[in-house]
Amino acid sequence: MPQRDGHDRGSERGALLCGSERRRIHGHDMVKEEGSRAEELRALGWSAEEVRTYDELWEYRQRWGAINLEPEERSLLRKAEALLPKRTSGRGPQRKTIREKSHYRWLSHHLEALRTSATETSLPEGECGAWPILLEEELRALRYYQPVLGLPDTLKAKAFHAERERWAAEAAQLGRVIQHDFSSAMVDLPADGSRWKPLRGEDNADASDYPVLDAQNAEAFRSKVRAEICTFTRATFPSLQESDKPEPPADWAG
Repeated sequence: MPQRDGHDRGSERGALLCGSERRRIHGHDMVKEEGSRAEELRALGWSAEEVRTYDELWEYRQRWGAINLEPEERSLLRKAEALLPKRTSGRGPQRKTIREKSHYRWLSHHLEALRTSATETSLPEGECGAWPILLEEELRALRYYQPVLGLPDTLKAKAFHAERERWAAEAAQLGRVIQHDFSSAMVDLPADGSRWKPLRGEDNADASDYPVLDAQNAEAFRSKVRAEICTFTRATFPSLQESDKPEPPADWAG
């Protein structure tokens, strides 16, 4: 094997980037490995000479890259890597954020559909629908309490259907009621939302009443829903049963 020192094959390529996990060799990124696996090869039956050769080649490649290695030397490294089991990062799968969870995205989709609907955008200045307020407050509570939103939570989330209808009925007593096609939100679903359900549930999918509030009543309605929905969120989701997190401040936006 040709002798390798910092002058015949390495020095012209520049110094190592100390403390860095990456090096740039001839315009290519090289990811630093965790360490030579010579002992693992010895346990797999490689001879002392083969292990020593692998260790030297591995160290050289770490320092200077593989560009100047001979074909048979590269072949030996490939042979070793084919025999060795892949290293794992030691990290489990990264958890989705609350905003990435399907239930949260389902609510967000319906909220955006309401905000951009002709029903909402054609309201006189100073008026707004009660349903967007309901969904805004529900999403706010989810961001604050951070339930897991796995299967146990999403099964229990069906309890929100009745509560939303109750709150909407209360809003109707504070303002006026017009009609809105809630099913329009089910037309343009994202690719992974094909199994999403109507906002008002399949049993109430044809409901079209849409309470509208003036600015004063909208503020009062939001305050009422904000207080009640936080309590209901904590009581409903199994993953929050052990939570001792206090209710968010009134001005918490998340």
